[in-house]
Amino acid sequence: MTNTAIAIERVDTKKGRSRFVDLAYRLNADTPNWVPPLRSEARELVDPDRNPFFDHARVAHFLAIRDGVDVGRISAHIDELALAQPAEQGMGPATGNWGLLEAADQTVAEALIAHAEQWLKNEGMTRVLAPLSMSIWEEPGLLVTGHDQPPTVMMGHHDARQQAWVEDSGYSKVKSLLTYELDISTPFPPIIQRIVKSGERNERIVIREPDLAHYERDVRIILGILNDAWSGNWGFVPFTDREIAYSAKKLRPLVRPDLIRIAELEGEPVAFMLTLPDANEAIGKMSGRLFPFGWIRMLRWLKANRVRTMRVPLMGVLKKHQRGRLASQLAFMMISEIREVANRKYGATRGEIGWILDDNQGMVAIAEAIESRVNREYLVYEKSL
Repeated sequence: MTNTAIAIERVDTKKGRSRFVDLAYRLNADTPNWVPPLRSEARELVDPDRNPFFDHARVAHFLAIRDGVDVGRISAHIDELALAQPAEQGMGPATGNWGLLEAADQTVAEALIAHAEQWLKNEGMTRVLAPLSMSIWEEPGLLVTGHDQPPTVMMGHHDARQQAWVEDSGYSKVKSLLTYELDISTPFPPIIQRIVKSGERNERIVIREPDLAHYERDVRIILGILNDAWSGNWGFVPFTDREIAYSAKKLRPLVRPDLIRIAELEGEPVAFMLTLPDANEAIGKMSGRLFPFGWIRMLRWLKANRVRTMRVPLMGVLKKHQRGRLASQLAFMMISEIREVANRKYGATRGEIGWILDDNQGMVAIAEAIESRVNREYLVYEKSL
C-alpha cells in the first residue's frame, strides 16, 4: 500500500467507459474463480445509449488514478423508480446506490466509496443501499460466502477483501441474498413427488412451455407475473416496457423452451419458472472476448446442449395465490418437470436456485424441501449519509 495521492475522475465518454470496464479484467486476473464476463456485455451495461436502466436512473461512473495508473472504479446511481417504492421495502425516498466496485487495495476502495457517497449526497440522497451493480435485477449484493466456486450465469463474484473494505467504511448489513444448489441427477423426495402427482390430477392446472412462435408474448406474460409476484418483496423495482423488451432480446440466445414453464389455472397464467443453462461454463474459458476465437467456443457450447449446471434465476406466483398451498404445489410441479428435462436431455447433474431473500420463508421452504443447500451468500449494506 502506498501513500501516493489518489485522484478520482468521472468518466462519461466511450473511451472513459472502456477504461472503466477494462480495469475489472486487470484487477481480477488473479482473483480465484472469477469468470471474465464478455466485454461487449460489460460495456453495454454502462452505456446510457444501450442500457434502458438509464431511462429512469441518474448514473455517474468514477475511476481512481494513482501514479498515472487506473487503480479502482465505482458507479454511483439513483434509480427514480426505486425512490418511488415504499421505504419499508428497502428502497424508497432519498435512497441512492453504488456498485461495480473494483479496487487495488483498501485505501483506493475507501476513497472511491467516499466519493460515491458525496456524489449521492450532492444529489439529495440521505441513505445508501449498496452494492448494486447497477439495478436490483442485475448483480445485487457483495459475495461473502462461496468464493470457493465460480459463479453461475448472471451472478456476481468479488474479491474476498471487499467485505472488510465495505464494512470498515461504516456500512452495516441490511439484507442477505442466498443461492441454493442441489443434485438434480436423482428424483425428489417421495413427499414432493406426491404433491406433484396430486397437481397433475388437477384438471384446472396446466403447465406449459413458452411458445417460440409467440416469444415476445410469453416473455411479457412471464415478466408481468414477475412484476406482480415480487411487488411486495424487499428491494423490488418494477420492470419497464423497454427493459422487458431488452431482457427478452438479451436472453434469447440462452432460452431453451423446455427449461421454462408457465403455469395456468383455469386458463389464466399464474406462475412461471425460468431456467438457464450455465453459460459461464463456456464464457469462463474465453477471457471475456468473443473474437477472434471465443465465438467458436460459444457456438459449439450452444449447439452441444450439454451442460453440468442449470440455474433458476427467477420464478414467481401471482400474489393472489401466494398464501395458499397452490403456490408451493405449482413451484414443485414446474421444478420437477424442468429437473427431469435438464438431466435427461442436457445431462445436467447440478442445479442452482437464486438469489432468494433469507427471510422469504416460502421460497426457503421450497428450496429446503427439495434437499438443496446454501452455496453462496451475498450481502446488501446500508449507511446513512
